[in-house]
Amino acid sequence: MTRPPISVVLGGPSAEHDVSIVSGTAVADALAGAGCAVSQQLIDLDGRWWDLPADHRRGDREPAAYDDPGALGASGPMSAATALDRLAAAQPRPVVFIALHGPFGEDGAIQAMLEAAGLAYTGSGVTASALGMDKAIFKRLVRGIGLPVVDWREVRVARWRDDPEAVLRELGAFAEGTGDPRLMVKPSGLGSSVGMTLVHEPGELAAALDEAFRYDSVALVEAYLAGARDLEVSVIGNDHAHLELYGPGEIVAGHEFYDFASKYTPGLSETSTRAEVSPLMKASLLKIARDAYRAIGAEGFARIDFLVRGDDIFLSEINTIPGFTPISLFPTMPSEAGLTFADVCLRVVDLAIERHATRAGGRLTPTDLPR
Repeated sequence: MTRPPISVVLGGPSAEHDVSIVSGTAVADALAGAGCAVSQQLIDLDGRWWDLPADHRRGDREPAAYDDPGALGASGPMSAATALDRLAAAQPRPVVFIALHGPFGEDGAIQAMLEAAGLAYTGSGVTASALGMDKAIFKRLVRGIGLPVVDWREVRVARWRDDPEAVLRELGAFAEGTGDPRLMVKPSGLGSSVGMTLVHEPGELAAALDEAFRYDSVALVEAYLAGARDLEVSVIGNDHAHLELYGPGEIVAGHEFYDFASKYTPGLSETSTRAEVSPLMKASLLKIARDAYRAIGAEGFARIDFLVRGDDIFLSEINTIPGFTPISLFPTMPSEAGLTFADVCLRVVDLAIERHATRAGGRLTPTDLPR
């Protein structure tokens, strides 16, 4: 199959910028190694776009090296509009591989911009991206269709500022009702465990909320599941009737919970692409993953995260742009079907091409409009 050029977009103006650098450069390396024509567009923390050199490879550079794109030989900076106009004007037009995590990259923002530019891009569309990124709305949605989730409360920053004592009282009563004083506090619209805190006792709660509000205006406060296992499932596909599901894989965190360091420090946590679960539990996990993917209208690919304690399964969240780092489970769980990291990247690109062709074929021209 002859594929069009691929533009890997990485970085971004979110707290997950450095993780995106690792994911995006790994994707670019894999696609180039598979014989694809690959370019890399870096978005800096101020939202400016840069074109990395055609032969750029990260090698052993730390993500912080990308804070100075000029030193890497990148051309720019340019506005998003200019960068997208250039991509749209290229012949042939590239497929945009979105390797951005967090706000702007995973929440529907860049997806809307690429839609407007008429560019094919990987992963879910605007609506599914927005639903998947907002943990509070996602939990409400999937609970509404009967999927099991950990009980939670939502706190908005305006209420926290207006009446913190009332918020603390309500959350204290919530914790007491769960039978465990520990609570997980996290920003609703961020990933990679950024801004996330495990609260052990009431005196830690205010600081945990302040930390979450550094990144979002809504904080999620979840009941803590002591001893729960972290399991994940990879989902790939556009056709909801014929999805590819892989896993579950398992993570054994190197810290008290699966925090940022545990996720991205090689050797700190242990991962397995094949979790030891019963056939019945595996079937249940795959069904719930499929249902969650369908519920938000996801396309292309996603990773579904679970907490499992004993025989009880709880859907944690969906990641519509999961990590593609060397230690990420999403691109490695499909190895059970013989797919390599590069194979997964190519599959994601092909699904983007398929989806774009289907949508483009359904667009109206001016002569189609009723008069």
